[in-house]
Amino acid sequence: MTKKFATLRAKMTPESRVRANEEANAMLAEMPLHELRQARGLSQKMLAEVLQIQQPAVAKLEKRTDMYLSTLRSHIEAMGGC
Repeated sequence: MTKKFATLRAKMTPESRVRANEEANAMLAEMPLHELRQARGLSQKMLAEVLQIQQPAVAKLEKRTDMYLSTLRSHIEAMGGC
């Protein structure tokens, strides 16, 4: 029988929940941008609208071999948190 995630999570200690969240965030930071976008169910056009850029700019970002969420964060921090 399968169990609901909420039930399993409720049985975790607070420390385990914090550690699980940290590990999940670390995995997301190292996920390629296109995989993260697809996992969220977004098209390039939808992401472009959210970022207020054109869709071809999203495609160009995704083609970069080093384009991970962590890379984007470091670029944003270098620009002063724009």
